[in-house]
Amino acid sequence: MRVAIIGTGLIGGSLSLTLRARGLVTHVTGVEQNEAHARRALELGLVDEITSLPEAVQQSDLIVLAIPINAAEAMLPAILDQVDKQVVMDVGSTKKVICESVAQHPKRGRFVATHPMWGTEYSGPDAAVKTAFADKATVICSKEESDADAVELVENIYKTLGMHLLYMRADDHDVHVAYVSHISHITSFALANTVLEKEREEDAIFELASGGFESTVRLAKSNPAMWVPIFMQNRDNVLDVLNEHIAQLRKFKACLEKENYDYLQELIEHANGIKRILK
Repeated sequence: MRVAIIGTGLIGGSLSLTLRARGLVTHVTGVEQNEAHARRALELGLVDEITSLPEAVQQSDLIVLAIPINAAEAMLPAILDQVDKQVVMDVGSTKKVICESVAQHPKRGRFVATHPMWGTEYSGPDAAVKTAFADKATVICSKEESDADAVELVENIYKTLGMHLLYMRADDHDVHVAYVSHISHITSFALANTVLEKEREEDAIFELASGGFESTVRLAKSNPAMWVPIFMQNRDNVLDVLNEHIAQLRKFKACLEKENYDYLQELIEHANGIKRILK
């Protein structure tokens, strides 16, 4: 199989490395606007060549959109204009908007909307890793809108990568990821800004920030070019979750203000219930 990777950063680069390691591809073509990233992707062996988008589409069996979701949304209709039997898939963190962008396209069936639930706070070709995706979930959205053979190809790829598959409607997906992913990033960004605003001693941050703080604020290192479009596209769901999160923070604040430590313990004990879900 010949694959085109549009965007050779963390997800696109890791997907290329993993597909190569599993023997699923014979040739990987990269499309990359960032010249430094393009050179680095070639140096690291993430791709065999860098070409223009039309050339990559024409010579590939599978086209993977691994760029920020606003760019993917804008690019997808033009890619579908060029495909015949090729399959196009995306790996973005929101699904409703991109699915709506091609809902009436005559070649909508060649597109499979997916979201592999894996990532790190790093970006660019150097962030790509061979061990990505195994034992993680991937979501395939609005499966019924895609051609059966296109879905089968994408399913087989993810299964070979060691992922387990979930199926959702695009709008349902966006609600769920607002709770389990998007709010985590907002919380991390806000916590980092809190510390940077209040703690002026950088040495103290470096020396004292051990496991708990580091793991909580890790996501604050994530690429804003990727996350601002995610928050824009999933604005309503993120606002809903953010309002609930702020309400929970106010409960903790009120407990401390009123010295209501019994209720504080109840809040923490209730939060411990997450252990039933996250092992």
